[in-house]
Amino acid sequence: MKFRKAAAVSAAVLALAATATACGSSDKNDNGSSGGGKIKIGIKYDQPGLGLQQPDGSFAGFDVDVATYVAGQLGYKPSQIQFIQTKSADRENALARGDVKFIAATYSITDERKQKVDFAGPYLLAHQDLLVKADSKIAKGTDLNGKKLCSVTGSTSAQNVHDTIAPKANLKEYSGYSECIAALQSGAVDAVTTDDSILAGFASQDKYKGQFKLAGLKLSNENYGIGVKKGDAALEKKINTALEKMVSDGSWQKAVTKNFGPAKYQYEQAPKIGAIVK
Repeated sequence: MKFRKAAAVSAAVLALAATATACGSSDKNDNGSSGGGKIKIGIKYDQPGLGLQQPDGSFAGFDVDVATYVAGQLGYKPSQIQFIQTKSADRENALARGDVKFIAATYSITDERKQKVDFAGPYLLAHQDLLVKADSKIAKGTDLNGKKLCSVTGSTSAQNVHDTIAPKANLKEYSGYSECIAALQSGAVDAVTTDDSILAGFASQDKYKGQFKLAGLKLSNENYGIGVKKGDAALEKKINTALEKMVSDGSWQKAVTKNFGPAKYQYEQAPKIGAIVK
C-alpha cells in the first residue's frame, strides 16, 4: 500500500510539473502583457524620422511610434516589443515565415503586395519624390534621363520613375537608403528617389544639413500600411481598431509633429483607416 501511495504521489507531482512547464511555455508566445510574452515587429533600422536604430540600441521614428502604440493596444508593454530589421526586399518573406507578427516599415499598399500579404491601415499618405544636391539643376522627373538614379532593391520607386517618367535614367539599386544617400553625397549618383517622408528624414540629419534638397514632386501616392500574414483577418481588424484610436485620441498627430516637424515636411492629414486596403 505504501508503495502504491508513493507512486500515486510521484505521478501527481510529475503531472503538476508538466502542467507548470506547459503554462510557462505558452506565456512566452504572443500573449500580450497578461501573458508576459514578446511580440516581434518588423521595422527599418536606417530611416531617420521613420525607423532608425540609435547609437544606444534604442529605436526612434514615426513607424516606431505607430508600431509601439498598436502593440500597446494589442496588450504589449514597450518592454515586450522586439523590433526586427526588415528590409524592403524581405518584408513578404518575413511575414510568411512568421519571423514577425506585423510590419510597420514604410510599407506602401499595392495590388501586387496584397497578393502575398494583408494590410491594416493606411496610417500615412506619402508621395514619391527626388532628393538631389542643393545646387542640382534637376527639377522634374524627365531631367533624370541620362542621369544616375538610386533607390533600394525591392522598392517600387526607381522602377516607377524608369517606366513612366525617365526611361533613359541609369538605375542603381542598393540594399539600404543610407547607401543611396552616401552615394549622392559623393557624386556617385545624381538623385535618390523614394517617398518624400523618407527623403525628408535624411535631409534633416545634422551631418547632411544644407547639402540636399527635395525636388518637391508628387510622383505617386504611397499609402503606408501595416503588413500582416496573409489570411490573418483577426489581427488586421485589431490593428485597424488601434490605428483608428491613435488618430482619434491625438496620438497620431503628436507622433507626426515629433518625427517630421524638424524636417519641415509637408505631411498629409491622416488617411481614412481601411479606405484602400481591400
